[in-house]
Amino acid sequence: MYDVITVGSATIDCFVDTGESLFQQITKHKDESIVVIPFGTKIVIDKLIFLTGGGGTNSAVSFARLGLKTAYLGKIGGGQASQVTDELTREGVDTSLIVPGDDVGFSVILDSKGHDRTILTHKGCNNDMVLDEIDLSKIQAKWLYCSSMMGKAHETLIKLIKYAQKKGIKVAFNPSSYMAKFGFKKLQPILQYVDALIFNKEEAAELLGEQLEITDTLKRLKKLIDGNKAIVVVTDGKNGAHCYADKYYYIGSHPVAAKEATGAGDAFASGFVGGIVLGFNIPKCLQMGLANAESVIQHIGAKNKLLTLPEMEKAIKKDPGIVTSRKI
Repeated sequence: MYDVITVGSATIDCFVDTGESLFQQITKHKDESIVVIPFGTKIVIDKLIFLTGGGGTNSAVSFARLGLKTAYLGKIGGGQASQVTDELTREGVDTSLIVPGDDVGFSVILDSKGHDRTILTHKGCNNDMVLDEIDLSKIQAKWLYCSSMMGKAHETLIKLIKYAQKKGIKVAFNPSSYMAKFGFKKLQPILQYVDALIFNKEEAAELLGEQLEITDTLKRLKKLIDGNKAIVVVTDGKNGAHCYADKYYYIGSHPVAAKEATGAGDAFASGFVGGIVLGFNIPKCLQMGLANAESVIQHIGAKNKLLTLPEMEKAIKKDPGIVTSRKI
């Protein structure tokens, strides 16, 4: 019996330090910067770093560092698959559920001025996992933590979550922006079984099809999922995070020097859910998620400086962050 099985992508992440001048901002549309880069020329980059990433493996390492018995379920292929599996094994993550594939997932992260980034991602065989490739008898856990899956793997995820619900396994879901764009109707087969939903403010607006005041967003989401049991968390970058469980909770962020934001969402969500699995209350879980995310963004790489439980306790004790709550 595992504490957590994570389901999601595995990638090799190539971090490209483009310096200060590669991206030239020309305008703003909504909340997105529109940029241009030189075309038809050769550009010298400052630094190139290869690390592992993907929501499934990032969260698996995070849970394992918290001392939870963790397994990772996903499809990994290509010549660099051993880099992913070797790292998971070193971190104490069970890799026996991994489905072998033939094409590695790969992301190129372009860092530029202000340490903002653009991610070019190739999903590889991550999207190809089907239910027949999974030994369901091994899906024994207290929690199933699900990140974004596309293509055939999206349909597999729906079936896995239904199976988990029948077996009494609690489900956490951390969708990405491209899954949120599907809208509630397409994601309803997943959301109806979710015990904890964690994503950011922009993704919440994509899912609902409109931008609402935060408490209205939380109430809409909780009602759409299951008003009785579901915990909904919406993060808002430097503005902190909001949660609706038995009541509304808010935690503000700390002024930290962010170096690279990749993996921040995975770190927060896994830190928060890890707290739930460990039996902590909502305020403590929010503090754990925030401490984890703020640690990760101060370093390059989605797994670098994910916190152990003692490190998390130390960070919270040093600067816990104020959690407020009220009925809504």
